[in-house]
Amino acid sequence: MDAGSPKATGTLTGKPLLYFTSIFVSLGVFLFGYDQGVMSGIITGPYFLQYFEEPTRAQLGTMVAILEIGALISSLMVGRVGDIIGRRRTIFYGSMVFVVGGAFQTFAVGMNSMILGRIISGFGVGMLSTIVPVYQSEISPADHRGRLACIEFTGNIVGYAASVWVDYVCSFINSDFSWRLPLLLQCIMGSLLCLGSLIISETPRWLLDNDHDAEGIIVIANLHAGGDTEHPRAKQEFNEIKENVLIMRAEGERSYADMWRKYKKRVLIAMSSQAFAQLNGINVISYYAPLVFEEAGWTGRDAILMTGLNALVYVASTIPPWFLVDHWGRRPILLSGAIIMAFSLSMISYSIYLDIALTPTLTVFFVIVYNAFFGYSWGPIPWLYPPEILPLSVRAKGASLSTATNWAFNWVVGEMTPVLQELIEWRLYLLHAFFCCMSFVLVYFTYPETKGVSLEEMDQIFGDASIVPTPFAQDDLEAEIESEGGILQHRMSVEDEELDPLGVSRPFEEQAFINRRSTDKSERLHGHQD
Repeated sequence: MDAGSPKATGTLTGKPLLYFTSIFVSLGVFLFGYDQGVMSGIITGPYFLQYFEEPTRAQLGTMVAILEIGALISSLMVGRVGDIIGRRRTIFYGSMVFVVGGAFQTFAVGMNSMILGRIISGFGVGMLSTIVPVYQSEISPADHRGRLACIEFTGNIVGYAASVWVDYVCSFINSDFSWRLPLLLQCIMGSLLCLGSLIISETPRWLLDNDHDAEGIIVIANLHAGGDTEHPRAKQEFNEIKENVLIMRAEGERSYADMWRKYKKRVLIAMSSQAFAQLNGINVISYYAPLVFEEAGWTGRDAILMTGLNALVYVASTIPPWFLVDHWGRRPILLSGAIIMAFSLSMISYSIYLDIALTPTLTVFFVIVYNAFFGYSWGPIPWLYPPEILPLSVRAKGASLSTATNWAFNWVVGEMTPVLQELIEWRLYLLHAFFCCMSFVLVYFTYPETKGVSLEEMDQIFGDASIVPTPFAQDDLEAEIESEGGILQHRMSVEDEELDPLGVSRPFEEQAFINRRSTDKSERLHGHQD
């Protein structure tokens, strides 16, 4: 597989291509959502329980949550992998691993083989949940980045909703196929993503970072300029990305240690957003919704039906952020979501505590309210925020850490929920309401607003710019490109350029280019200040 043929996009260009690609790669998070939800209905089915010899709550918790162990491990590794082989290939291999894990689950002959399949699927889910948001952020323009990321999250919740309704329909099958068929379907969908990843383009930022400049400008033109490589917008986008690549390359900011040293605040914000996405209680609902409804008085197939109705509202709730996130911004959505989620969880707790005739109805109502506001706020934004605030040189690595944080807390919540439901009962939901309040405080005091800010300008928001930007930056770069000795001019012959293989040392003239630009910027800045 090559770095990604720019001609593979066919006749689609501009917004149609951008939205098609975004929706298609959302199949990666669709798989994550499907796998997250499919077990919630299966584990209450009579044939499943009989086949696995009536597992305890703790065994069910392990079976469900062990996926997070695999996802945690792979998400820590995939940052480096995504930098080496590219975003597109990582999606390809992640979907292959997911299919293998799904097959092990489908044809499980006992608890051990089911757990093995869950772990393998976790490896694939960890790869996809890390690299798909990175891919999404790197192909999106600043003014649409939030919307496209929210559309991606909708794909995740559509996957979750689909799994719940598949579980419900299959619950009418009077055999082991009632749980094997839902698990088989995830293999089919994973195969579609695997095949589709062969035709989508690589991200322009990865291409330029690895000196595939000719392919990079064509992909940029296809995505943002109707396929015209001479369009001013395509040239400007290319200039900004390549300038950023060369500056960071000269500074050598690549390792995890360098990332932590220079971008500690960004990394901690990215990790905290994913941690609170789990601590705020969503997996108490998504993984164990039927158990929650059974606790409230709904039993058997009715519990799955209530979960399915809740899932439809959940999907609908993810649509408003498409139109709000790039207008309101990230902060107002997170803050308002945290407040309503805390209130809803408190009312779920109080309703179960009352244990009256209205308890089942009240519980369903407040679970739906909670899910709706999570789907509008703490669902999509923590997947958008980390890739967009991290610089290109460490974006995949930083995203891997934030995603690993998600999976670590995902595992803790998934493992502890069935135990705590028995141990502290209705008080469990108060615990997660407390975390919602904590997340409100964290966002209010530490999260900057990033709406409308390009990825290359994010360092100005955090005050850790490599080189202080000046009003002359764009003029400098254009002059350098147009000059006979300019490094980018030398590398931009689309017809004749021979692409550098990955892993070779960078040419000396690039360092000279950086030195010239740094000197010129410094002189211009002092002259401007004088």
